[in-house]
Amino acid sequence: MSSFPAVLTACPLFSQIEPHQLQQLLNCLGAVRRRYPKGGVVLSMGEPVSDVGIVIEGGVHVVQEDFWGNRTLVSGVGPGGLFAEAFSCTGTPHLPVSVIAAEPLEVLFIDYRRIQHQCPAGCGFHGQLIRNMLSVLAHKNQTLTRKLWHVTRRTTRQKLLSYLSAVATEQNSDQITIPFNRQDLADYLAVDRSAMSSELARMQNEGILRYHRNHFTLLRRED
Repeated sequence: MSSFPAVLTACPLFSQIEPHQLQQLLNCLGAVRRRYPKGGVVLSMGEPVSDVGIVIEGGVHVVQEDFWGNRTLVSGVGPGGLFAEAFSCTGTPHLPVSVIAAEPLEVLFIDYRRIQHQCPAGCGFHGQLIRNMLSVLAHKNQTLTRKLWHVTRRTTRQKLLSYLSAVATEQNSDQITIPFNRQDLADYLAVDRSAMSSELARMQNEGILRYHRNHFTLLRRED
């Protein structure tokens, strides 16, 4: 690569790696940039994968479809975020999810095998890269565990409150912005969109929360 995007300096994979080292590292990793239109398929379910994707611009949805075409949103990834790292790490022969461009997208692909093994040049920062990848994988595992907490709740209301409470804690505020529209949120929580919208309206009427599009204010009711 002749130059690297500034967003990569905030990417967790490159934490504690100096910008002047990053250019050398990307060359060492054989990084390749690609663009996709909104709705474009970045990775298809069932195909092998060996590359880690890093979002430079736009965002992706990681989705899973069953035999009948029912879609579940596993996660969303924005600028500086990674996808497919766990599947690349384990050498998964058949990808169990698809990755779709949620908006016009630019991605940087890196062959995971080049991350695993020290390059012939013996780059001093390659060890830091490996440590960063372990941290990324651990963080992603925590994220998926939190999602499991939400989707295993019994009712749509409980799923919504679990998710919104977690986001409020993460953003340290009772006024939050979520990265999903209504359909995406329903897919993420594995609930019917109409039922979810009705439940949100009921909770607003009951004074539990207020919302406008993807902005929410969580309210504490007085006894």
